[in-house]
Amino acid sequence: MTTAIGTDHAPPAAPAPSFALELWDTMRLAAPMALTQLSQIAMMSTDLAFIGRLGGDAVAAAALAGTVYFVGSTFGMGLMSAVAPLAAQAYGAADAGLVRRALRVGLWAGLFIALPIMLIALNGEAILLALGQAPGVAHLAQNYLAGLAWGIAPMLWFLALRSFMGAVNRPEPVLWITLAAIPLNALLVYPLLYGQWGFPQLGLTGVGLATSTVNLGTFLAGLWFATCRAPFRDYHVLARLQRIDWRLMRQLLVIGAPISLSFLLEYGLFSAAAILMGLISTAALAAHQIALQITAILFMVPFGISMAATVRVGHATGRNDTIGVRRAGLMAMLLGVSLAVLFTVGIILARYDIVQLFLGSGLADAEATAALAATLLLVGTTFFITDALQTIAVGALRGIKDTRVPLLLAVLGYWLIGFPASYVLGLRTALGATGIWIGLSLGTAIYAALLVLRFLRLSR
Repeated sequence: MTTAIGTDHAPPAAPAPSFALELWDTMRLAAPMALTQLSQIAMMSTDLAFIGRLGGDAVAAAALAGTVYFVGSTFGMGLMSAVAPLAAQAYGAADAGLVRRALRVGLWAGLFIALPIMLIALNGEAILLALGQAPGVAHLAQNYLAGLAWGIAPMLWFLALRSFMGAVNRPEPVLWITLAAIPLNALLVYPLLYGQWGFPQLGLTGVGLATSTVNLGTFLAGLWFATCRAPFRDYHVLARLQRIDWRLMRQLLVIGAPISLSFLLEYGLFSAAAILMGLISTAALAAHQIALQITAILFMVPFGISMAATVRVGHATGRNDTIGVRRAGLMAMLLGVSLAVLFTVGIILARYDIVQLFLGSGLADAEATAALAATLLLVGTTFFITDALQTIAVGALRGIKDTRVPLLLAVLGYWLIGFPASYVLGLRTALGATGIWIGLSLGTAIYAALLVLRFLRLSR
């Protein structure tokens, strides 16, 4: 049954009249989403900056722990991402009941998938040892994962709430919550890592526990907004929460499973690159993690625009506006690539100074690690731009619920081209760590081009 939505937060009654207005609407929606992503990566960067003071082994352990954690959690993140197109199309069609049901099945899916992800995290050391990583570094990574595991479920629930709020054109509360979480995270990480202010010195386990505590806090804050504040409370998101809508759950899985697998292929590629770096040296792995962290900061802006593209395309699809679908996707891509070029120039010019933020100057291997990280950033110049393009194109395709073909394209670009190139150039030539990043850049560029062609074909 279609339920009316209040006029103060109803979807547009007619398609946007121009590309300029579409650009403005996309920017207005994408700005808080992108800032939210930057805030989340700021917490991760703060953690890495604190951990970097412990030495190269600690940074390498954080890289390996992140590898296990993200490979495990990407499936859940994909399912939570499927809430956005379901809710956005329902919002575009003025069906408030379906908006509520989309969030509800997302919360249930988050609970179901969190349990096996926790098991993966709690057995991370055995996984890393099986992959040939150094025992000492693998043990440190397990300490980190032991703290991270307990925050997986609230992290996934918060992602579902974020998708719901974005779908109804109100992403700002998620931004406010995430901004508040940054200083809270630092205030928890510092004493638990170093044993200050009367807290026990828990090392990397303390960093993981701090992250889990913040994840729980952000979810509870998001739930309060969703149930108590307008316009979200009008959707009654917890109504009949105990009832699982299995039909919609199947739709969530049909849309979300390919997204999850695409995430897994993408993150798996970077995780595999970290494994290759570990086979070269600990310094190469630490440099890769630092360069990847800086890359992730750049990636958060286009990722926020990608989320906005999903919503804008979903709204146009829900109101059967075929011209609006194409306009929304293309303007989002134009905006994302333009910003990626601008940010890339800044990062390249300041790469040496930025890298130093992640390493203590007193470390014996700091200079060599910093130099290698700066080189990797220079090699990744084209990668930053094509990575922005691919994530926004993927977001636009999700808005029309096209997730299966992008999955096949990810297999081609990342694993049939990108990873073999990284392996050969990194371990079979003198390029070493630089060769691994050249392979990553090549695979991402091909994937981005194929996605854009796919969107142009479907939106004709």
